Amino acid sequence: MSRPAVFLDRDGVLNRAFLQSDGKTHPPANPEELELLPGVIEACMMLKKAGFLLVVVTNQPDVARGTQCREVVEAIHDRLRHLVPVDDIRVCYHDNTDNCACRKPKSGLLLAAVQDRGIDLSRSFMVGDRWTDIEAGRRAGCQTVLLGNSTSAGLSGINHPNFQASSMLEATRWILSNTWLTLR
Repeated sequence: MSRPAVFLDRDGVLNRAFLQSDGKTHPPANPEELELLPGVIEACMMLKKAGFLLVVVTNQPDVARGTQCREVVEAIHDRLRHLVPVDDIRVCYHDNTDNCACRKPKSGLLLAAVQDRGIDLSRSFMVGDRWTDIEAGRRAGCQTVLLGNSTSAGLSGINHPNFQASSMLEATRWILSNTWLTLR
């Protein structure tokens, strides 16, 4: 029997993303910099208790760009698994120019998890903080939740989320209030 999942972007959703001087954000540089956002553990526990699989889907192009090591990203994920009850972490290590199927906004990371874990996309959600997350969820057939605002996320009329939340806890409350039939 297939189960519903909540797909979660990593940086800016589960953990703090660091703002650079040029106004762009970057991920933690090492496991010690991994700082969970307020309410993330509680939100994830609520989703797990409700029967959702939790699958992190994250683009980490700094590996392809040579500014981060894959082993460091994996160490960050080991720490994340220790802190948050996630079931799986799926990573795209490619850059935009690689034109892979797994880099969000494409839905390859989500679809691979569906194949491996028997996930029912029609009962699943994608939570992210960028248009690429929302578009990946939309392409996969999930309902989508945007954390933050549509201006900073770069959303257009094509990829509006089903819901906008200011925090992971608010997103979780909306997911749970809109899934009472899907979890039966």
